[in-house]
Amino acid sequence: MIRTAAPAAPPRGDPQAVSTQPSAPELVPADERRREQRAWYFYDWANSAYVTTTATVLFGPYLTVVAKKAACPDLPSDARCATDLSVLGIPVSPGSLALYTVTFATLVSALVLPVVGAVVDRSGRKRTIMARFAWGGALAAGLMFLVAGDNWQLGVLLQLVASLCLGCSLVVYDAILCEIATPDERDGVSSRGWALGYLGGGLLLAVNLGLLTFAEGIGLSTTTAVRISLLSAGIWWAAFTFIPYRGLRDRPPASLEPVGEGNLVGQSFKQLGATLRHLRGYPNTLLFLVAYLFFNDGIQTVITASSIFGQEELGFDSSQLVITILLVQFVGFFGALGFGKVAARIGSWRTILASLVLWCVVVGIGYFLPERRFGLFLALAVLIGLVLGGSQALSRSLYSMLVPRGREAEYFSLYQAAERGTSWFGTLLFGVVQQVTDSYRLAIVALVVFFVVGGVLLSRVDVRQGITDAGNTVPAVV
Repeated sequence: MIRTAAPAAPPRGDPQAVSTQPSAPELVPADERRREQRAWYFYDWANSAYVTTTATVLFGPYLTVVAKKAACPDLPSDARCATDLSVLGIPVSPGSLALYTVTFATLVSALVLPVVGAVVDRSGRKRTIMARFAWGGALAAGLMFLVAGDNWQLGVLLQLVASLCLGCSLVVYDAILCEIATPDERDGVSSRGWALGYLGGGLLLAVNLGLLTFAEGIGLSTTTAVRISLLSAGIWWAAFTFIPYRGLRDRPPASLEPVGEGNLVGQSFKQLGATLRHLRGYPNTLLFLVAYLFFNDGIQTVITASSIFGQEELGFDSSQLVITILLVQFVGFFGALGFGKVAARIGSWRTILASLVLWCVVVGIGYFLPERRFGLFLALAVLIGLVLGGSQALSRSLYSMLVPRGREAEYFSLYQAAERGTSWFGTLLFGVVQQVTDSYRLAIVALVVFFVVGGVLLSRVDVRQGITDAGNTVPAVV
């Protein structure tokens, strides 16, 4: 095993210095851990504004409108367009373009993220790399303001860049959890981060809802109001990233195996190969990843397709969709905290399994939801908000305990790759079914399969044995 020599203690307040603190959070004083945890929460607050305002609510439907204008310039924006776009010579329905873009972005991410994780674990500068990816993604998000008229190509490019940068930053962000929280703290810390993310995303979404609602009264078109909202999400993401950047500390890499000579990137590819080989020695970690790969596909597809489904299939306008997602955000704040408290009593493993049953109920209700019944749509949004944050926050914290120490970023890159490596299948399914049947409603039925298969696989994970195999401390309640 190779451990890098600890550098000299950094001057106080130097954001570029590397901390000499040990990697084990148990060895760090509790008050210092709490300070870093509070700073860590704010990256959920920062990126959730983009995830909510742009990725979930506005950009998919907006890109669909832009694509329709390019393919059918003489049709109203709310009419069906029967003419396909040509993307690299492939016919693509304007109504499916946003979903296909997400599909391609997730495939690229699945290939890139493991290499990013390998680089991060060898660099010893996690929070610095996290911030740089965040600012790159925020720049792409802000430039979405320039997407107008029929310029769907720019929209596709910016969505790809923002999605890739977000995924890379989350690999590092999730890995930092292992450095700042003990095993007994992680469910609570992860849940509070998710909850703060819902609150931050909901706050900006509320402001943008006001802008969309009163746009005409202040002399703005709906299109301009949407573009300003997209810009605000990029600015929010960039600005609040400074809080974790200043409040977290870079730590030297630990527990890295020798992988031969070469530069950082070359060694990182070798390290990745070693990680994939070693993963076979952690069967419960591997089984959890496969389970997560399935049930997270269902969750991500619901998140990605919900606004397009609401607009195109159920007939709701942008303001109604913003109200719905806003409700999900604020209910999600309490849902994430509530699921964290439940996990403290019965364990995160059992709590996640219960959440997957609720997801099956959500999908079933969504299939039968009648058109233009906004009250019923809001009721479903409440149920989604209650279950959404808890299932994701607890999956992150449970996985963190199955990760061997010193390989956090690499293993969390596999976690993010599992998230993105199959979530393309759900969005692809939605896109194909929409193109073939001209209906999003049928595609939602398939999502039950993802939750059922993921739940069955998760039920077979021996969590206590997996934590022990990874060399970590088993928390009081598993």
